[in-house]
Order: sequence, then C-alpha cells, then structure tokens
Amino acid sequence: MRRIQSTLLLLALTVMSVSAKVRLPHLIGDNMVIQQLADVRLWGWTDAGKEVKVTVSWSNDVSSAQADRDGRWKLTVKSPAASYTPLSITFNDGDELTINNVLSGEVWVCAGQSNMEMPINGFGNCPVEDHNGIVMDAVKSKGVRSVKLPSRMSATPLEDSDCEWRQCTPSTVGDFSATGYFFARLVSRTLDIPVGLIEANKGGSRVESWMTKETLERYTDDPTDSVEISKRWSWDYHRSLLWGNGTFNPILNYTVKGILYYQGCSNVGDPGNMYSEHLKVLVEQWRRQFGLGEIPFYFVEIAPYHYDNVDGDWGAKLREQQMRASKIIPNSSLVCTNDLVYPYETTQIHPAQKRQVGERLAYTALHRDYGMKDLWYKSSSYKDMKIQNDTIYIHLQDEYGAMSRFEDLQGFELAGEDRVFHPAHAQHYWRPGGGYWDEGIALTSKDVAKPVAVRYCFRNFQIGNVKNGAGLPLFPFRTDEW
Repeated sequence: MRRIQSTLLLLALTVMSVSAKVRLPHLIGDNMVIQQLADVRLWGWTDAGKEVKVTVSWSNDVSSAQADRDGRWKLTVKSPAASYTPLSITFNDGDELTINNVLSGEVWVCAGQSNMEMPINGFGNCPVEDHNGIVMDAVKSKGVRSVKLPSRMSATPLEDSDCEWRQCTPSTVGDFSATGYFFARLVSRTLDIPVGLIEANKGGSRVESWMTKETLERYTDDPTDSVEISKRWSWDYHRSLLWGNGTFNPILNYTVKGILYYQGCSNVGDPGNMYSEHLKVLVEQWRRQFGLGEIPFYFVEIAPYHYDNVDGDWGAKLREQQMRASKIIPNSSLVCTNDLVYPYETTQIHPAQKRQVGERLAYTALHRDYGMKDLWYKSSSYKDMKIQNDTIYIHLQDEYGAMSRFEDLQGFELAGEDRVFHPAHAQHYWRPGGGYWDEGIALTSKDVAKPVAVRYCFRNFQIGNVKNGAGLPLFPFRTDEW
C-alpha cells in the first residue's frame, strides 16, 4: 500500500512539474531567427499569476513578466547585432525550458496568395525555373531560415499555429517560398547576415481575406459571420476574415523588420479604386497590430495572365490599382513583373521566373533599409506626354540615365477620339529644348492620324521590352481614363 502511495505521489509531482513548465508558441523555438538590435518580444503561457524569468546567452540581463489570469505573459529582450553565432534563450517559471541554435539577423514576413506561397519545388504543372541549380546552391545559404504557418481558417483569432523553423539545406530548400527565398538569399549574402522568413499566406486569398472583423465592418460590405462568409464565397480561399484569423494572427507578437506581399489575382475585376483603398487599409491594420511603427511594405505587381481574354484590361486595371496603392501607402514600394513571363505562359497563373521577383524585392530593401544607396531598385514609369500632329512624345521617370534599347520598342498603343487602340511605332528620341536635351519616346501609328491617348502593356497579357539603366522593366500604364 505504501509503495502505491509513493508511486501516486511521484506521479502527482511529475504532473505538477509538467504543468508548471512554461509553454511557448510554436514560432518561438529552436533554429528561430530574431530581429537584430531590437526589443524582441517573447511570449507564452503558464499558470495564472506565475512569474516567468528569461535569460539569454548573449548578455547577463534578466527579463521577467507575470502571467495574467488567463496564464498569458509577454516580455522583451534586447537582441544583439546580427551574426552566425548560435544563441540560446532560457525561460523559467520554476522549471527551466531552453531553446537553442537561435540566430540574430533580419526577419521578414512573406504574405499574400499562391505566387508568394509557391515553393522552390513548385506546384503541380507549375515549376520554378532552375530547380536543380537552386537546390545545389542551397549549401551556401546556411544563414537563411524559414517557418511556414499552415494555411488555416478560423472564426476567431488564433494565438498559436503548428509550425517550426527550418534551416536551409539542399534537402529543405524545396519547401521554402521561392519568392521569399530568393529575397532572403540575396540579402543574406550581400550583407553577410542571417535572414529569417515567416511565411503566412494562402493561395487564392483576396486582400479582404486578411482583414479583421473590425476592418471589414468599417471599410467593406463583406459579411463577418462565418456562416454568411461561407454562403458568399463557395471557394474557401476567397473567404474574408477567416484566413487572417487562422494564418496571420499567430505571428503578430513576433518582432519583424518588414512585410513582403504578393497578391492581387483574386481581386481582379474589383471596381474603381476598391483594391488600392482596401490594400491601404490592410497595411494600416497590420502595422497597428504588429505595433512596430511604419514597417516597410514591399509588394509585387501581378504578372501578365490571360484571365480568359488576353486582350482584356481587367488584369491591367488591377496592376494600375497596385501602382496607385504604392503612392498612397507610406513606406511602400512596388516591384514590376511585366517582363517575368514567357510568351507561352499565357495561361500560367504561376510564372516560373521567381528568382528575379525575389531579387527585385531584395534590391528594394537593400537600398531603402540597409544603406545601399548606389543600388538601383526602381522600375521606370510614365511621367508625362505632349502631342504634336500625328505624334505623341512621352517622358519617363526613374530611368537611371538610360533605356535598354533605342529601336524595336514593343508594347505601345495609340488611340484617337474613337477610343480604339492600335499598335504604335515607338522609337527613342532626343533633341535640344529650353536649354536642356528633351529625351523620351516618340509614338506614331499609321492607323491613328490624330492620337489622344497612349497605353503600354495595358492588356491582361502583354509583354513589353522597355527597361531602364538598371535593367528593370517599365511599369504598364495608360494616359486615358476610359
């Protein structure tokens, strides 16, 4: 009998010890990357009222917090400068828990829909270009790490998600977001520091899919009741609120540098300025939720795609909305992808050229956030025009002193008062004007005697070839509002 009592007492003490040990969200664990030189937030759960103490391997500082009545606690630790030195963090609420092989570096969120989610291994019938080369090269990317949150819907905001940090190796890189990986690879190798990616995205999601109940009710007419949401959108990936609750909310306590975003295809067809206004609202919401100030928001233009009619303009109008969003969202920048599809990818919603997408995002961050001011990152865009007889002369901005070609400029169209667009002959010109050299592109069309409007690649699927001195493509545009 005494032996049984002793066994039960030992079992009780074991259960008490297990229940006493602090519990961490899955985002906080072995192999994680923390944001360098920051007040890094750490959080978790324990028994209500208990004190949690945190010690770190890189300093003698001790941080502490008391769990609230629901057992939640949160505190901050000051992180060291970026390095490849493995770090550890110990949590103690009466029982110790240590996480190891932590690196200090730069942390970026990879948000959006399937073109951000698309891994190095690609999707079915949707390959990423140079897969084998990327896998073999991964041995050089030991500073790149990633954590992928499972895409999950929830009627209420979730605090945790079943995920774990991955180190980059030839055997793991295939599961990394391709766009995110190429961004991280270039930033890591250029700055020689670790880079961590938090992948919180969902294929097919709309911009409204990531909004909170409060945001949706204030700025949209989308339902916020889960039953009504399901009735409104039969395809689950289009549903509002639920993806943000289940897939994005668990990361909001994490200390990050900025957000990379690739989304828009599922919003093609939205009227007026709806998309740009909703994207602005979403960015404001995320910045408010992260509580880290006006963190960078760098996003990707949707690539040319047929959308059931290569000559339609609804895809072009969504790209126009993305350009507008880049102008109304502070500390944001848009990457142009007009040249990153092959002519045979008309019906390919997931173009194979992901390296250039990620690297263009990296150029943006390296220039704007990491002091590399001599690195050119902007695509050229339309500035203004003037009409003389049968010719329209246009000027561009952000050319970096050059255009990629003087002849055979493709992608331009002209229209007269009849609003019918015809292919235009385009050529580079320069001439003296007002004490300076007037330089730009001269446009004519044998079918338009009196042109009034210009369009460049303003169709669902149309590839131009105009690039600037940095080799970056001209943003599609139109001068009309028809």
